[in-house]
Amino acid sequence: RIRLEAEALRGGSGAAAGGGGGGDDVEMADAPGSGKHQYKHVDLQDLEFQKGSRLMTNKSCQLPEGSYRSANKDYEEVYVPPLKAKPFEQEEKLVKIESLPEWSHAAFAGMTSLNRIQSRVSGCALYSSDNMLVCAPTGAGKTNVAVLTMLHEVGLHVRPDGSVDRGKFKIVYIAPMKALVAEMVGNFQKRFQDFGLKVSELTGDMGLTRYQLKDTDIIVSTPEKWDIVTRKTRNKSFTQLVKLVIIDEVHLLHDDRGPVLESVVARTIQQVESTHEMTRLVGLSATLPNYQDVAMFLRVDLDKGLFVFDNSFRPCPLEQHFLGVTLKKPLQRLQLMNQLCYDKVKNDAGKHQVLVFVHSRKETVKTAKYLREQAIADDTLNKLVPETSASKEILSAEVGSCKSPDLADLLPYGIGVHHAGLSRSDRTLVEDLFSDGHLQVLVSTATLAWGVNLPAHTVVIKGTEVYNPTLARWDELSQLDVMQMLGRAGRPQFDQFGVGIIITSYNELQFYLSLFNQQLPIESQFVKQLADSLNAEIVSGTVKTVSDAATWLGYTYLFIRMLRNPVLYGISVEDLEADPLLQRHRGSLVHSAAIVLEKHGLIKYDRRNGGFQGTDLGKIASTFYVSNQTISTYNRYLKPNVGEMELCNVFCLSEEFKNIVVREEDKLELAKLLERVPIPVKENIEDPTAKVNVLLQAFISRLSLDGYVLSADTSFVVQNAGRLMRCIFEIILRHGWAQATYKALNMCKMVGRRMWLNQTPLRQFEGIPADTLRRLE
Repeated sequence: RIRLEAEALRGGSGAAAGGGGGGDDVEMADAPGSGKHQYKHVDLQDLEFQKGSRLMTNKSCQLPEGSYRSANKDYEEVYVPPLKAKPFEQEEKLVKIESLPEWSHAAFAGMTSLNRIQSRVSGCALYSSDNMLVCAPTGAGKTNVAVLTMLHEVGLHVRPDGSVDRGKFKIVYIAPMKALVAEMVGNFQKRFQDFGLKVSELTGDMGLTRYQLKDTDIIVSTPEKWDIVTRKTRNKSFTQLVKLVIIDEVHLLHDDRGPVLESVVARTIQQVESTHEMTRLVGLSATLPNYQDVAMFLRVDLDKGLFVFDNSFRPCPLEQHFLGVTLKKPLQRLQLMNQLCYDKVKNDAGKHQVLVFVHSRKETVKTAKYLREQAIADDTLNKLVPETSASKEILSAEVGSCKSPDLADLLPYGIGVHHAGLSRSDRTLVEDLFSDGHLQVLVSTATLAWGVNLPAHTVVIKGTEVYNPTLARWDELSQLDVMQMLGRAGRPQFDQFGVGIIITSYNELQFYLSLFNQQLPIESQFVKQLADSLNAEIVSGTVKTVSDAATWLGYTYLFIRMLRNPVLYGISVEDLEADPLLQRHRGSLVHSAAIVLEKHGLIKYDRRNGGFQGTDLGKIASTFYVSNQTISTYNRYLKPNVGEMELCNVFCLSEEFKNIVVREEDKLELAKLLERVPIPVKENIEDPTAKVNVLLQAFISRLSLDGYVLSADTSFVVQNAGRLMRCIFEIILRHGWAQATYKALNMCKMVGRRMWLNQTPLRQFEGIPADTLRRLE
């Protein structure tokens, strides 16, 4: 049924049935008695920001007093001095923990008072239910602000005997990364165990059943996972119990994942308005220039709930050095970056500890060995490990316990490496030696910035390009990673200030200067995901017409930024004057998104009255978080007689893998893997779909891979595999093709369990010798 439906829509009969006339522009009544609106068809791709999260709308960057630039032969350096802490105001004082309500003290065990930022916001956070936006530098203690708002909610449900009435409320904390989610779960479990509250993680790795969701009081989730939960109408009774939503790193609205945050907030505000039951929204963010726009988006009262703190409130002031390399040739640029990194390390070695961040596991060892060779050549090794120090003996003694030969080779020279490829014991050893001050220099990947709190006086970020498997190319680091890394600079208990050094390309210099000096305006990326987000709202039943959808767009950050900066979002000044609330433009955006969805068979769109009706394909797309292009591809190529080979081929055509490419260095290993995978691959090895197919089968077969980039590509394919295979299974199931359904279900199981159907089920258990398994088979 849905195949016929989709084919009819693709053939144009859907448009004819809708009475849309000759073109895609339509005229329809916006609401009963409101007259007619002319909605134009706009190309949504033209309205997307091509630079995505790297978009800079500020023309220049004003640096603090005392900053200067110095131009060198092959690079330019910009110095920004540390901002001095502002003196306390007349009535300002730190809030003592003992002055807070007695029942709340357990959440602050080991603390005597709140810090300056927490003290300033405590009145609003703990004693009111107003929405809040708190903008403060990394490391300023925003987690405790979140705890204060949680305690306010808990306090409303404390019984006379001191116990908490758990069934009356839920709290949701949204963090952008799995590592951050896991860290917060551990933190909140300790803080709220005395209250008898249950804290659970909700990410791609950790799902929760409906019973577990019901039994949880504080849910820590990624934006995508919470978006999926709130999309499902069967979860309405649960989501209505959510009384507090805390969004950490809300400045990620500017990122490619920003549209998810916009969807979640818009859905929450709509729910508040329709049910008249309050859900408090709290945003935590780095300091940004257009904080008032973000505050309006979160429905914050600017006089009561908006708190903005600049870099002078950082617990340890930050001295910033930005080095922009002008060389274009990759090898020369890398050599210069290594030399600049060594010069900066040499300046501080012996006086302060230095943390150097690089962006691949191999690069940690290469950089560490380069620093060692240069120190030997310059005769500066005694700065790293003085001959007479106890550290020299300790480092020499620990070499024997290292499992990694590279680490054992470097430790005696006072240099360590840290990345996820090291054994747990080696990572712990390096962390302990660095925190005890025996290691002077530690070269690490970003895992250290997220997982372990190991601050150093000086942090160097050597290069800002990292491999991005989504784009299948080297891309600039995310804002979040860079801010987290520099957040490790300076130890408040030891240092008067920290030093943060970024070595990047000259083209990116302006971006990082703007980012770290609060001059990078946060824009909306919502147009990129407009069609898929609209489909989700149609499926959930909150949007039934173009008029409903235009109203829904009014809850997004996109709407606020369109009003603030219309020209950037493709709206002329004349259009804004004629339509001050952009009702017509919002209708045109929705109308254009609806045409895209209709073309791919996800909705039926009646253009006479602007009505939407979801289809089975639309429901599947929303449930499995799949783009409309991917669903359309699946629907086109799936047939009743598909086998495992065809299923793999259709999977590889997913829009999610459109950026994957076959590199010259991949071909040899892919050719070897091709001989070992069980399902034949017909395509040429140079075809990207063949690469996706081989990597998927290699994952199921548990084959080992060489090469960082190929491993990263495999991780990306695997991250999406379970979800996309289930989506394929659902489409075939709805078609009613029994044989194909059976094969698709088996394929889902094979991906989930990493084993083929002809292998023994005992492979699912660890610890059984490989020889025994082979004999059984």
